[in-house]
Amino acid sequence: MTKNSKIILEIVTESNEHLTAEQIFLKAKEHSPGIVLATVYNNLNALTAEGLIRRIALQGSPDRYDKTIRHDHLVCHKCGKLSDIALDDISEKIEKQMGTSILFYDLKVHYICEDCREAMR
Repeated sequence: MTKNSKIILEIVTESNEHLTAEQIFLKAKEHSPGIVLATVYNNLNALTAEGLIRRIALQGSPDRYDKTIRHDHLVCHKCGKLSDIALDDISEKIEKQMGTSILFYDLKVHYICEDCREAMR
């Protein structure tokens, strides 16, 4: 693993946010001033392919990156706010219904966050 890969992996795994590539790039520049955005994208793709981080794709929004620890997400349908939620693992239920094993699932629960509900009033 390269120095830049380690920096990027550390940024993603130590963050409590769901960072975009650009946000990761800005944080990485603090540790490695010569890093370029293309290097960040290349490393994010490699780290995702290796299963060391996960990519969260949201329609109409840049991809975000997250830890691989088992959890699900709440997505505000209005503002796109992304939050973690700890729900019971339903892998066994999915496998039983499908009749085959699965690698993983990615559950995104869409809702209207409190801030957006308040703004709508």
